[in-house]
Amino acid sequence: MSISTRTLTLVDLALPRPGVLQNALLIVGASLITSIAAQVAFPVPWSPVPITGQTFAVLLSGAVLGSRRAFLAQALYLAEGALGLPVFAGGAAGAAVLAGPTAGYLLAFPLAASLTGTLAERGWDRRFGTMMIAMLAGSLPIFALGLALLSRFVPTGGLLAAGLYPFLPGDLIKATLAALAFPVAWRWARSHGGAPGA
Repeated sequence: MSISTRTLTLVDLALPRPGVLQNALLIVGASLITSIAAQVAFPVPWSPVPITGQTFAVLLSGAVLGSRRAFLAQALYLAEGALGLPVFAGGAAGAAVLAGPTAGYLLAFPLAASLTGTLAERGWDRRFGTMMIAMLAGSLPIFALGLALLSRFVPTGGLLAAGLYPFLPGDLIKATLAALAFPVAWRWARSHGGAPGA
């Protein structure tokens, strides 16, 4: 599959020519959804990093909005938290969170959303296999930067157990759900005359 030809995302299909206000509302809305998903948090007893719904919201924002809007949505989310809004996991807030154990994961959100969005714009969200790859690819910068900065707080021998292994099953489940849902949405759109063939 070519990665050089831009196609549509689902939001492009619903709003073919969004204005400035519509784009702004999409970006703000995605940042709010990420903040809500962050409150679905489960502590990992041996790790300072909780399991949350954030990453699912981050990657879905990319797949739905495309690379640029998703990047801005996640950058806005980080700004909201840094400015003191209780949008991080467990209602945490403040710039100090962006210097703590979870900082790398959070700071990677705009990159992850943009990467997933770029692949969706290339049509990777229209088939199970490529959508699965797009979701897993979006997780890579989150884990890479997350582990890099978590290493300042966790001994090297326990780094993967604290910052990677507990999150892999959930990521696989979330990627599978998205890989099942997006092709169905595109097939529905094509059957109703709203999307070109893919």
